[in-house]
Amino acid sequence: RLEKSSAGEQPEVPEVRFAIVGRRNAGKSSLVNTLAGEPRVIVSEIAGTTRDAVDVRFEIDGKVLVAIDTAGVRKRKSWADDVEFYSNARTDNAIERADVCVLLLDATEKCSQIEKRLASQLEEKYKPTVIAVNKWDLVSGKLSPKDYTEYLTQEFPGLEFAPIVFISAKDGSGLKELLGMIANLDQQTKHREGTGRINNAVREILEARGPSSALGTRAKVFYVAQIDVRPPTIAMVVNKPDLFKGTYERYFKNQLREHLPFSEVPIKLIFSERKREERRH
Repeated sequence: RLEKSSAGEQPEVPEVRFAIVGRRNAGKSSLVNTLAGEPRVIVSEIAGTTRDAVDVRFEIDGKVLVAIDTAGVRKRKSWADDVEFYSNARTDNAIERADVCVLLLDATEKCSQIEKRLASQLEEKYKPTVIAVNKWDLVSGKLSPKDYTEYLTQEFPGLEFAPIVFISAKDGSGLKELLGMIANLDQQTKHREGTGRINNAVREILEARGPSSALGTRAKVFYVAQIDVRPPTIAMVVNKPDLFKGTYERYFKNQLREHLPFSEVPIKLIFSERKREERRH
């Protein structure tokens, strides 16, 4: 049940801020309206009519959430118009402000370069992301969730770990699951794991499959620790940082997600080489 604050009350400090991003007319305003349970923003079937960003604050299961509603994103060629440029800049700002992002897709449309660009942006900024497939009620008899999930994995390889939920902003189906995913990702990305468990995970991963080198150099890890949250950031002192770059880094992150409680959020790795003076001690 969603509870809205009465007009005279001071709103509580939000626990989770989430930005809903996607192309024009994917259903962002309808989604916010349904979540909040009242017409906070004007919804129109005409693409691009929601001009003003609105933050909608509400409570669910005792948690305070803030939905950062953003204007849709259009193709770059229309950015010359000041309003369109402002809309895209506002989307960037919303992503920066958000603890968790919802990449909203239209199930009746194929993924375009717009969604791929947004996905890359979310990946580059290490933003925990839920992929929400809207208008699923219009295609549920024609597509299976399994097939569509495989399609999305191909379209967004950088978000292969992100949870996917099939929703209808119009009838409200799947929205409770969506909110649960948002809260869960927020918990994962701010979790701080003990050094012992991280060390054990790294050792198991390297024993199973260490990085290969053309010169036959074997990877050695001297120190591992989580040094930050949002995103979970793990620092590693190694003999050769280059051994951990490229495809092996992606593999290593995926393995860390399996071993540690960061299964659906981005992990940031910082590799550094052990200094010579450290080697002598």
